[in-house]
Amino acid sequence: MSAELVFYTNPMSRGRMVRWMLEELGQPYRAEILGYGEAMKGDYRRLNPMGKVPALAHGEVIVTEVAAICLYLADAFPQAGLAPAPASTERGAYYRWTFFAAGPLEAAVTNRALGVVPTEDQRRFVGYGSYETTLDALESHLAASDYVTGGHFTAADVYVGSHVGWGLQFGTLERRPAFEAYWDRLKDRPAAVRAREIDDALIAKAKQGAA
Repeated sequence: MSAELVFYTNPMSRGRMVRWMLEELGQPYRAEILGYGEAMKGDYRRLNPMGKVPALAHGEVIVTEVAAICLYLADAFPQAGLAPAPASTERGAYYRWTFFAAGPLEAAVTNRALGVVPTEDQRRFVGYGSYETTLDALESHLAASDYVTGGHFTAADVYVGSHVGWGLQFGTLERRPAFEAYWDRLKDRPAAVRAREIDDALIAKAKQGAA
């Protein structure tokens, strides 16, 4: 696709994950930086009725939700090699663990941070069961593979890796050896470093402007 990529984000948001994905693609894109508050609640709602970032416009295509954006971009730009072949074993793991991170992992980590701990009886009603069970499942998979789909970095690693990296940084994820080893394999990728530098510079600029 040759349509323009427009990325709506805030450097202190989950948009940091999408920034990393865009840098991995190596395709030109335009970033629109939105402040929290009215900037996200006004006209922007035409793109995302939730009034949240990030969002991606690719020509006439609008995509929200970080996992969806990452997988969309991998398919839209196959030359980047960030998506496994369709109907392959790797593709199954690619979908499975991306949406595991978007569903059970994020819910378990968020609830724990908010002090919401399901009782034994309540666990069957929540998709993640328990925080410990969720982390055990992810740890088991990452301990057996260098990357989400095996030996090859994909868009799934941008998404899952971002959750692991943030969790380790902010203490919402237990420091298990498999998590630390996995993040160590990802954090110094040139695209990941560039993305962090861009967003960190935007944060620093905003702070200087507010001073």
